[in-house]
Amino acid sequence: MSLPDRIPLAHLPTPVHRLERLTAHLGGPELWIKRDDLTGLALGGNKVRKLEYLIAAAQQQGAKTLITAGAVQSNHCRQTAAAAARCGLNCILVLEASRPDQMTGNLLLDKLFGAELVWAGEADLELALLRAHEQAAAAARQPYLIPIGGSSPLGAVAYAEAMAEFLQQGVEVDRILLATSSGGTLAGLLAGAALYGYRGRITGICIGPFRGSVPENLADLAREAAGLLGGDLSLDPRAIDLRQDYLGPGYGVFTELERNAIEIFARLEGILLDPVYTGRAAGGMLDLILSGEIGSSERVLFWHTGGTPALFAYADQLVAP
Repeated sequence: MSLPDRIPLAHLPTPVHRLERLTAHLGGPELWIKRDDLTGLALGGNKVRKLEYLIAAAQQQGAKTLITAGAVQSNHCRQTAAAAARCGLNCILVLEASRPDQMTGNLLLDKLFGAELVWAGEADLELALLRAHEQAAAAARQPYLIPIGGSSPLGAVAYAEAMAEFLQQGVEVDRILLATSSGGTLAGLLAGAALYGYRGRITGICIGPFRGSVPENLADLAREAAGLLGGDLSLDPRAIDLRQDYLGPGYGVFTELERNAIEIFARLEGILLDPVYTGRAAGGMLDLILSGEIGSSERVLFWHTGGTPALFAYADQLVAP
């Protein structure tokens, strides 16, 4: 696979700044944040970076329709729908389960961007995605299949380059911490760390026990992404700092961990986290700090991967009526 010229969709570079009040509240460590919630397209998020390459590849192949899949409140699906609209492509989204009673949060935006929604019902989501792709191909809709989360070697390349972007911003940190699910963002950062010289620790907080966030998959994805950039990466899966301590009752199930993190970031820093990804990852980070596993003398970067629209789908759980 050759590396296509990316299509500029995101507002880059995204800002990096210190979390002054949160740092003071915790008494250390020194906390920083990388604002990929401010990538611009469709209320921002990390998937826009990946879509710059994925849509370039789709257009290179003459595709007219993007097809991908995700949960009902998928940030990836929302950003794919917006990118398709921006680039004049059709979009089919295969979503888990059945249509809910209310169209809110990311789901509302999917519809506003003109995406065609296919409900997987009780079927396996990946099989439903493949079936939708086959049907679109049979109907001569010239589809391009984007894997769940955009987590392919090509999508991960975008986050290897995001690591280079961060290093150029001149903020030195001992640890980078982020949410991970399908694994492409974390794998890309691991590849970028090796290629561009970041020597600190990268900690992935798993937000669901599925998809690509297992060490072997992450190592393979990082290696393939590095290869697309001309690098030769050998990564021991056992060396990947992947935390599955904070899965709680499961993916997308809102708990006090997420509520506490969302409230602290909102009230101390004016920053919005989402209930599924960044809320859980930030909750895990706060727990690691309070338990002493992250030391008070460390400098830590929280990589904010976006997800703001999902807040509105969880309104009744976030605040009392």
